[in-house]
Amino acid sequence: MPTSDPSTYYRKGFGLKSEIQDSLASDYTGRLVDLLRSRDYTLDAGGVTVRLAKEFGFCYGVERAVEYAYQARAKFPDRRIFLAGEIIHNPHVNNKLSEMGIEFLSASDTGFDYSQVRPEHVVILPAFGVTIGDFETLRTIGCVMVDTTCGSVLNVWKRVDAYARDGYTSLIHGKYYHEETRATASQVERYPGGSYLVVRNMEQAQEVCAYIEGRGMSRDAFLSKYAKCASPHFDPDVHLQRIGVANQTTMLARESLAIGVEVGQAMARRYGEAAVREHFRTFDTICSATQDRQDAVNELLREPLDVMLVVGGYNSSNTISLAALCAERVTTYHVADASCLDVERGSVRHMAPGTTTEIETAGWLSKEGPIRVGLTAGASTPNNKIGESVARVFASRGVDPATIG
Repeated sequence: MPTSDPSTYYRKGFGLKSEIQDSLASDYTGRLVDLLRSRDYTLDAGGVTVRLAKEFGFCYGVERAVEYAYQARAKFPDRRIFLAGEIIHNPHVNNKLSEMGIEFLSASDTGFDYSQVRPEHVVILPAFGVTIGDFETLRTIGCVMVDTTCGSVLNVWKRVDAYARDGYTSLIHGKYYHEETRATASQVERYPGGSYLVVRNMEQAQEVCAYIEGRGMSRDAFLSKYAKCASPHFDPDVHLQRIGVANQTTMLARESLAIGVEVGQAMARRYGEAAVREHFRTFDTICSATQDRQDAVNELLREPLDVMLVVGGYNSSNTISLAALCAERVTTYHVADASCLDVERGSVRHMAPGTTTEIETAGWLSKEGPIRVGLTAGASTPNNKIGESVARVFASRGVDPATIG
């Protein structure tokens, strides 16, 4: 866990919640979302039924991060304030912070560029956290740090720290380039020889299992394929002998758990059941908010739905996971925000499933007669943006959202 001078390091805000509460409410509250909640997450009008998943949108960690950023601006109105990357993966929230005079630091493979930061400045650490290297750089500068790292992320860090301390390689289910995964992987740097390997999905995990069992690709091929996903000096012949499984908190929960089972079984086949505990560890580090949102979507998908709308940033991992779940059961559109729903043309711009490409689909609500639309949103999507999407769903079928009440 990071520690620093208590006079310049803040993890619990500044006690200014009451002062910034009205600003937060005006920026992120949604009337139609409140109405949906009050009516058992259902709105009916003009032959359109919108069903909202019972867990959606901002989670506690995101709310806390955004609130602390607002508090930092109120606490230091005359100081230059920087943000290490994006506070969360939602362009509207980040744009709002930019309008408040908070400057975004650019990042590269080696970390953020802190060349502008001086001791008198303030740097906000995002909900994803930052790497150990970034943290040490800021501590050396001596600036004020406002740490909004999510508690669920810190929980994963504790596990990775324990793995490295005890000589286990951390096998992280995540995206090697994602801010959270980079910060998590860096925790092994606390220990000499600490190592990690990031796998994106079950397919890659199975390649790791094959290597553990002495089959599959060669050492050189393995190192080539996973060069960007592994710690420096990673050697699969050495570092895959003892593994501890962890995850990026926003990944598909069931896949993270399944990867843990798969690796445990591979270790049992390689070393025998009696020796598994010496070679393998795993703990459930699934974020409760991620799990709750995925569970709520699975519950909603048991109902008859004609289409599913998932609202959230295209670079939001938890939103992508929700869209993937929905697409297994019903026609699903992952939209960045309400502007993707073109009321006049009756089309929708959305990210194609399993890609990073935005496409446009015409007639997405053109079914004749009554239509049931399911809706959810990623943990970085504010209620006002969810409400705007609900309004456009109704407007797309000729229902004036202002008449719904």
